[in-house]
Amino acid sequence: MEDLYRPELVKLWQWVEGRARNVLEAAGFQELRTPVVEDASLFERSVGEHTDIVEKEMYTLEDRNGKRLALRPEGTASVVRAFVEHFTSHNIQEGRFYYLGPMYRYERPQKGRYRQFYQIGTEIFGSDHPLVDAELISLGHKIFQELGLDDQVKLQLNSLGSHACRDKYRDALKDYLSKVEKNFSEEARERLKRNPLRILDSKEAAVQESLEQAPSILEFLSDEAKTHFEEVQWGLKELEIPFEVNPRIVRGLDYYEKTVFEWIAPGLGAQNAVAAGGRYNDLVKDLGGPELPAVGFALGMERLVSLIPPERLGRDPTPRVYLVPLDAEANRELFFQLGELRQAGALVMLDLEGNSLKSKMRRAAKWNADWAIILGPEERAKKVVVFRNMKESSQEEIPADELLSRLLSKFPTKSFIL
Repeated sequence: MEDLYRPELVKLWQWVEGRARNVLEAAGFQELRTPVVEDASLFERSVGEHTDIVEKEMYTLEDRNGKRLALRPEGTASVVRAFVEHFTSHNIQEGRFYYLGPMYRYERPQKGRYRQFYQIGTEIFGSDHPLVDAELISLGHKIFQELGLDDQVKLQLNSLGSHACRDKYRDALKDYLSKVEKNFSEEARERLKRNPLRILDSKEAAVQESLEQAPSILEFLSDEAKTHFEEVQWGLKELEIPFEVNPRIVRGLDYYEKTVFEWIAPGLGAQNAVAAGGRYNDLVKDLGGPELPAVGFALGMERLVSLIPPERLGRDPTPRVYLVPLDAEANRELFFQLGELRQAGALVMLDLEGNSLKSKMRRAAKWNADWAIILGPEERAKKVVVFRNMKESSQEEIPADELLSRLLSKFPTKSFIL
């Protein structure tokens, strides 16, 4: 797991989250915050008992009453559980939600994926219309545009059809691969036996070679599923959102059906999916709610942020003012200035360490201050403060009672928002 402590990286995360919030809230989404810990059965029922997530990666524990709990490995199941509990119980049959927060999986740590990883996720409840799928995908595309990443990611699209379509395809795929599975590793053979569609995610060379001639899910779509998929593609084309159809996309969660999609960043290597999602029309009912269709996606923050150079943000334009008192009385006088200066729109730091002026000025420079305000016995006797421009290495004395007005004259804008 990873600490976020570098100021420029924290700012970058906040900037990404802010851009995503703006896009989603403009489309009618509201934020939903769910617990990090849920009943373990929630994920076993939703994600699937025979998925890698549940079998190998989920963090589970027992509370003092012997109840099995789990750290959430993904966000959709928690959002569906909350929607059923708080909305459908009041006969609310639709909703648009987004969430931000950490997920947990016991995976092999690798670049862009830690055992605690963060996601921004979206869910739309209440409509099975294919243009809702296209709209949701367009919002993901808009987020990438806002982040300046639309030329670094590629959208891949597929359809799993209905559960009946998928069952037929699963049988055909298993029948085809069983003839060559002797060339697979034991892990791949076990995956083929228990959850054949998961074999499509295998990175084994023998598996990938065998899949070249394997049947495609698109050959098994019903007429209704084909029409749905064609309408999704039409919507994306009308919005001029580039995509490619990739029949190998199945997603790692059992609840998906019909539309599934991923955004990949080719520059990230093998682990290149930065966002993914799809439709899950049965999950609300499976988790105790009414029969309501739904669709959603999630963005992986670590991989997403790795694509953005920190300098993309530029320097925060908020003026940085460093207060330098030179005796105990100056400590108190400048302490009372903190609130007014911050209200004026500046970032303000008060140096209360009892060191020399030279030491204090070194700290001001390290803090990257724009201005330093110096006050000591000599300045107080003259009722002035030293107003130092740190970038130009120049300074002047100004009347102490004019400090705020002079600062505002230098920085007329009182607030800055990334």
